Amino acid sequence: MNGFPWTALATLLVLIVYAGFGTVVSRARSRFGVIAPAVSGNIEFERRYRVQMNTLEQLPLLLPLIWLCSIAWGDLWGALGGLFWSVGRVIYARAYYADAAKRDIGFTIGGIPVLAMFVAVLVAIGMRWA
Repeated sequence: MNGFPWTALATLLVLIVYAGFGTVVSRARSRFGVIAPAVSGNIEFERRYRVQMNTLEQLPLLLPLIWLCSIAWGDLWGALGGLFWSVGRVIYARAYYADAAKRDIGFTIGGIPVLAMFVAVLVAIGMRWA
């Protein structure tokens, strides 16, 4: 970790955001009376559950990209990708909880760094082969 302290912190932030969404879902189960293993039956619970699941679906793409980008371009770049994704996810969640149709801005803020890191890693690979 000596060479990637910012990337490590950004990775921890991503995991904290995800764990936070898990806590929101757990509390929503109690608040809205959705007994496990059910994942439907109350729209307010379902919104919180979908945020957590949508976030989980992104982690296998995001986490390797953060580290690959940091290895290719430096500690700051992967860390910034993780930071912006985390901010986007929180904005996405807040909007989704209020009205699922308004989640686009948060999704875009979180999606741009994923796409940028993907392209940056491809460029780095191409530069090494050239």
